Amino acid sequence: MGKNDEAHVRVGDREVRISSASRVLFEATERTPALTKLEVAQYFADVGDPLFAALRHRPTALERWPSGWRDGMRLATSGSTKDADGFYQKRLPQGAPEWIETATVRFPSGRPADELCPTEPAAAVWAAQMGTLTFHPWPVRRDDVEHPDELRIDLDPQSGTDLRDAARVALVARELLDGFGMQGYVKTSGNRGLHLFVRIRPEWDFVDVRHAAIAFGRALEAADACVTTAWWKEERGERIFVDYNQNARDRTIASAWSVRALPGAPVSTPLEWSEVAGLRDAAQFTVHNARERLAHGDPWKGIDDVAHDLTPLLEAWAEHPVELNYPPEYPKMPGEPPRVQPSRKVAEHWPEERS
Repeated sequence: MGKNDEAHVRVGDREVRISSASRVLFEATERTPALTKLEVAQYFADVGDPLFAALRHRPTALERWPSGWRDGMRLATSGSTKDADGFYQKRLPQGAPEWIETATVRFPSGRPADELCPTEPAAAVWAAQMGTLTFHPWPVRRDDVEHPDELRIDLDPQSGTDLRDAARVALVARELLDGFGMQGYVKTSGNRGLHLFVRIRPEWDFVDVRHAAIAFGRALEAADACVTTAWWKEERGERIFVDYNQNARDRTIASAWSVRALPGAPVSTPLEWSEVAGLRDAAQFTVHNARERLAHGDPWKGIDDVAHDLTPLLEAWAEHPVELNYPPEYPKMPGEPPRVQPSRKVAEHWPEERS
């Protein structure tokens, strides 16, 4: 690549410069050709409208892979950044153009941060210029960052289960949502799981929405023996874990139409409910065929038409208001059980559990 290896991608009335345009971000696989930085940027431009619908006015963390992704590369985590190839960018990088806007959010620690807040589709293409593959939006809008407008149900297959199990459970979840008077929209995670999103009125805080997710997870457990809300992995077994903590403050899920750092550049793809029963392999949904799918219509086109009432799920929580564990980076939360793996508990250290 020479110094002049750059291109421009047009998004509406704006042109976004892409440097190192021919850099290979994904190597070819048996099913997919190689993918360059310019091609990823153009993909984000081509799916600009539905991607923007998922990101519009939301504080958004960026999952950046500046040199691209290869098998064996690692993503930095809160506990390990050494020798990592990808990382999460929660604060807007320095040097962003003046038309890129931000939203101020607070982490569980209380520290504030100004995160990218897309106000036009071109923001995603600029993020691609920065090596972004995956967008991680908060479930809030910039005008009210304390009250989520999304309930997110993450169906995460555990060892011994797979996407087929998640698909079957998703259909059960759809029926349950209908019983609570809610309409869910489903997408692949881009890996092994499925995500269900429900638009809600922004009248409840993060704690309320998380409790609603716990209540829904418990209802799904009662309806299907292949479901668990157990936080500790040793207790989950070969079941689908409902990750209720994806509704906690600062926890995010890959957006619809995001690219995942996996072989073949899979995309977190919105689905019609009629497609769910036949799901076998989410790797079939990639950057290379996402535009063709969109040409037949956006399955999530109506997601913003109705904002649901969370009260039925909060009433279900009130019937069994037993708190579950938060993620380890959170401060100790009110009512939370001990953060000790069940197999490591010593009974005499936990007198409150013996009472």
